[in-house]
Amino acid sequence: MPANKKLLVLPGDGIGPEVMREVRRVIDWMDRRRTVTFDLTEDLVGGAAIDARGTPIADKTMEAALASDAVLFGSVGGPRWEKLGFDMRPELAILRLRKELDLFANLRPAIVLDPLVDASTLKADVVRGLDLMIVRESTGGIYFGEPRGVETLADGSKRGYDTETYTTAEIERVSRVAFELARQRQGRVCSVEKANVMQSGLFWREVVTALHAREYADVSLSHMYADNCAMQLVRNPRQFDVIVTSNIFGDLLSDLASMLTGSLGMLPSATMGAPDSAGRRRALYEPIHGSAPDIAGKGIANPMAQILSFAMLLRYSFGMDEDAKLIERACTNVLASGLRTADVMAPGTAKVGTSVMGEAILRELDKLAA
Repeated sequence: MPANKKLLVLPGDGIGPEVMREVRRVIDWMDRRRTVTFDLTEDLVGGAAIDARGTPIADKTMEAALASDAVLFGSVGGPRWEKLGFDMRPELAILRLRKELDLFANLRPAIVLDPLVDASTLKADVVRGLDLMIVRESTGGIYFGEPRGVETLADGSKRGYDTETYTTAEIERVSRVAFELARQRQGRVCSVEKANVMQSGLFWREVVTALHAREYADVSLSHMYADNCAMQLVRNPRQFDVIVTSNIFGDLLSDLASMLTGSLGMLPSATMGAPDSAGRRRALYEPIHGSAPDIAGKGIANPMAQILSFAMLLRYSFGMDEDAKLIERACTNVLASGLRTADVMAPGTAKVGTSVMGEAILRELDKLAA
């Protein structure tokens, strides 16, 4: 049995604790089968941490994250904390985690599982077989650039401003992640920016092109403007293998790509740092669906995105690819059996809640592992 893995679990707000509960059941299943044992710590984050500790994420929680092999994150935010001001947003927790853990590469897969082809709002022949990965730079760009702020002008009016800024090193390190992933997939990277109207976009293109020529000539590289990429994702998404892009464009394009699959409730993500001397990367894993406060506490949330985030954790942090595939196959088989949560309902399927879906996945894991 592999050595214990140190895992920090941060359920957060809204539906976060509900879907994370189903992941804990999968972890318990793995522990019972003795495939792996986790040293697991759970803590507060987001609005829950504000209520209990007066801060979106406490220093002791950050210390636990820094000491962990991986962080499994739920979701944060909701209406009850919206009036606390910009400096007390629950979302500051995830920004601090990314910044202090130096998690610069956000991986968001968009995969259309065969049982959910009809769940997409696009035609089945457009999305069937879709399997793309968006690699988003997540610690730089306009979300972190300086100067930024709101100033009062001489005439009494105000101006708000943010700065888009990237260094060579920031672009190269996230591009390396994309190129390395492409080598394990279909061997194609599309770099996305706005080189036609933004100096930072032109610089991005130059850096990616030079890195490709020096180190990754075996991978196919193309370039695309961000607005065209958005259109192409809707027109012909299967043309893409790996997309690498900046923080703001990655934010927009990954949400667009997520809806190609039919539901935010199905999609996991990972955010990764640089490898250390032993090749280990700090990483955080989370579903992209948010806290969904409108359905929190009702027991109807889809737990699959959180469970599939755990599968990504097994694959990328612990090298447990077969275990990750087992969980992914269990989820696909349960969907194929006709069980669905409300977000992916289709004619002829049976609606179930969060816990029933979790139980069905556990039963399928038992079958697959028998």
